[in-house]
Amino acid sequence: MTKDIEDRVNKGEMLPLMEEFYTIQGEGFHKGTAAYFVRIGGCDVGCHWCDVKESWNANLHPPTEVTKIVENAVKHSNTIVVTGGEPLTWDMSVLTSLLKKEKLHLHIETSGAYRLTGTWDWICLSPKKRKLPTKEIYDSAHELKMIIYNTDDLKFAEEQAEKVNDNCLLYLQPEWSKKDKIIPIIVDYVMKHPKWKVSLQTHKYLNIP
Repeated sequence: MTKDIEDRVNKGEMLPLMEEFYTIQGEGFHKGTAAYFVRIGGCDVGCHWCDVKESWNANLHPPTEVTKIVENAVKHSNTIVVTGGEPLTWDMSVLTSLLKKEKLHLHIETSGAYRLTGTWDWICLSPKKRKLPTKEIYDSAHELKMIIYNTDDLKFAEEQAEKVNDNCLLYLQPEWSKKDKIIPIIVDYVMKHPKWKVSLQTHKYLNIP
C-alpha cells in the first residue's frame, strides 16, 4: 500500500472492502428487511467463534474508493448495513456523509470497541469480552445483540444491558455452531426475563448470504 493510499484509508476516503451484497437482514430488530450489506475488513477483537474470520486482516481486502461503494449501494436498496470485521476500526464519516446525500437509511453492526464515527439511523451493538464498547456507543445504541455461546455469556449479557440506554432493545442470539444446545436455554431465559427478545440468524435457515 502506497503512502497516499494509506493516508486516504486513514481519512476514510478509501476503505478495505471485503464484500458487498444485496440480501435479507437475518438478525435482530430489522430481520426480514431487504438491505445492501457493505462488509469492511479489519478486526482485532478476535472472537474465537467468529464466522467471518477472513475479515480480520484488513491487508487482504483492497482499499476501495468510498464513492464507488456508494455508487454500488444506491443501485440496490434504501437500507444500507455496514458490517465487518469491525467497521469502526476506520473513520466512517466520509462514507455515511455520501450515503446520506442519497437519502439512504444507514445501519451499522459493531462491537463498539472503537470511537463512534459517521451518522447512523440504527446502531446494532454486539459487545465482546476482549474489548468492551465505549461509553458513547452504549449511550447511542438502538439494539443490543448478545451472542450466546455458553451459559456464562448470559451473565455478560446482563452486565452489558446495565450499560446501554433505556430505549435500547435487548436481544439474545445463539452462536450458530451451538444453536441446538443454546436455543432451549435462551428460550427459557427470555421467558423468565422478558426484557430480552430472541434473535436468530434467520438468513442461515433461509440459506441466503
